[in-house]
Amino acid sequence: MSDRPKASAPKTPVSAAPARKAATAGAPAAKNGTGSWLAGFITRAAAGIVYAVVFILCLVLGIVPTAIFVSVMSGLCCYEFFRMTRLDGKMANERMGIAAAVLFPLSALGDSMLLNALLFALMLAVGIWYVWSPRTRISDVAVTLMGPIYTGFMLSAIVLLRDAVPGFAGALLSVGVCASLWVSDSFAYIVGSRIGKHKMVPKISPKKSWEGFAGGILGSVLIWLILWATHFYKLSLPYAMLCGVVVSILGVIGDLIESRIKRGVGVKDSGNLIPGHGGMLDRSDSLIFGCITAQLLLMIGGVL
Repeated sequence: MSDRPKASAPKTPVSAAPARKAATAGAPAAKNGTGSWLAGFITRAAAGIVYAVVFILCLVLGIVPTAIFVSVMSGLCCYEFFRMTRLDGKMANERMGIAAAVLFPLSALGDSMLLNALLFALMLAVGIWYVWSPRTRISDVAVTLMGPIYTGFMLSAIVLLRDAVPGFAGALLSVGVCASLWVSDSFAYIVGSRIGKHKMVPKISPKKSWEGFAGGILGSVLIWLILWATHFYKLSLPYAMLCGVVVSILGVIGDLIESRIKRGVGVKDSGNLIPGHGGMLDRSDSLIFGCITAQLLLMIGGVL
């Protein structure tokens, strides 16, 4: 008899019940709306600031602290990804996947050949596991591969970006790229919470609005304009603005991809590691696609 968990229809999150009660409470709920929003924003902001300070400190200290921090972050993100897919009945080889997620950013310290070699080793190891494990399904193989590639491999772009430009200029550039995504997320949250009326994808992410999307792009462009104004890089004004827009959009896409995963398995957050943000994957979802987009744009534009 198989001990594999049975997949079931996504359950309504427990947190939805209080929301329904608040919606039917009438005037009292409206009175508490501003205070509730402010308390949530303060909690979210405080946790985000602590996370950002530690992250920025590692970026400033150099390539090795950056690689170590991103490695830990990738391992946590991959663990949360596997935790969610387990709820959907997918039984990934978690040890293999998390190990690869941790090693991808560390392998970015050396020649790019190490990244390719690790990718090959992961594919080979998972293939052998599939051959020698009769109960393993192809969906388990797919999830095992997606976990570390979606997290560790993609986030390795942060390490490569930090290593591309030496000294203070490199630290400022990598901090600026990450900050453009953090500020974009914050602007989108503030604008969307206050004036957002037109929903983007209500079935996947009910709180996202087109107004918040526009606010997020504005926040990202502001950070890229600061990078341009330093004149440390071969970055023209139009290209800086283009980078700000594209990086913000890809950050939103990364956010929506993670939201789709959560919606599919019936959970509100990937974890509860960071108050106000959920899990590490919730905090890093925009970085996963935004940072590698920034790296590619800077390489295409001749900045790196």
